[in-house]
Amino acid sequence: MPRWVWIGCTILAARTAAAAGAEPGAEPLRPVTVVDRAIPASLTGVPGDPARGRALVTDRTKGLCLLCHAGPFPEEPFPGNLGPDLVGVGDRLAPGALRLRLVDGRVLNPDTIMPSYYSLAGTTRVGAAWRGRPVLASQEIEDIVAFLATLRETPSERPAP
Repeated sequence: MPRWVWIGCTILAARTAAAAGAEPGAEPLRPVTVVDRAIPASLTGVPGDPARGRALVTDRTKGLCLLCHAGPFPEEPFPGNLGPDLVGVGDRLAPGALRLRLVDGRVLNPDTIMPSYYSLAGTTRVGAAWRGRPVLASQEIEDIVAFLATLRETPSERPAP
């Protein structure tokens, strides 16, 4: 792995741990069920808000999506190119598949460098203040899924709300 990738991943891990710790009294993890390479059921039972999801994706202090991903964010300079471009991701992946990648992409690829935003499995060397807390809350996952599902290559193919 190139040194700059390692440094970027180290920064990502530190920032995501810090972001998780910023939420006092974080909720306990909700159980998830993986079916056919997806988590079909919402983590909350409440629809995600695409506007909040977009804000989370572009927030360089919370999930750090733009560290690795480019997308339709012309106002955001210097997006990453380690992960897939988010343009058209709503065409490529169903909401359940997006949800699984956010919750714990290691289910699909054990060697992924994508952080597990809603899993504590396999975490080591986590500061005491952040132990037992996911990086993102369950509703934040749902908001990001709702936003990513809107990213279509062909706007006319968007499903009706």
